[in-house]
Amino acid sequence: MNSLLMTRLSGPKLLPALIRLCSSSNTNTVTLPTDHVPTLPTDHMPDKLFKKIELELRAHEPAVLKSYSWFACTAARELNIPVEKSWAPELPHKERKTLLKAAYVNKAHRVQYEMRTYYHFVTLQHLTGSTADTYLEYVQRNLPEGVSMKVIKHEVRKLFPQVATPPQEQ
Repeated sequence: MNSLLMTRLSGPKLLPALIRLCSSSNTNTVTLPTDHVPTLPTDHMPDKLFKKIELELRAHEPAVLKSYSWFACTAARELNIPVEKSWAPELPHKERKTLLKAAYVNKAHRVQYEMRTYYHFVTLQHLTGSTADTYLEYVQRNLPEGVSMKVIKHEVRKLFPQVATPPQEQ
């Protein structure tokens, strides 16, 4: 192979020495002793575990919210994340504001505005920290205009030693 490279490449006179050096470096391999045990770095942290993650989606347009909630649930199923519940209340939350038509006169003439907020709730079960981070980043990056998301994470942790052991009777 070296002769093939030598005939094809034309370059400075250092090229044959470089090719010889590169081809001979393959024979120098480093072998680890058999008693070598890989150690974790000191800053290594175990992955977090989440019992469940609750997503609250809000929007003013019900069609956009329905489409996005379908996307979020489909993405979870594709990543093999179990979806415990996906539900939406039938009625939206309505907020009405009554304002004067004119700023300073005609108090009897008023205008009433109504803002409707539609909700959708998704509950995901049994996730690791890396899976949750990947899923939430993907879903949040594809969040359409007019939709907001609130995330509540329920993490599983070990009990403190003071709580884990029963109190000693005296």
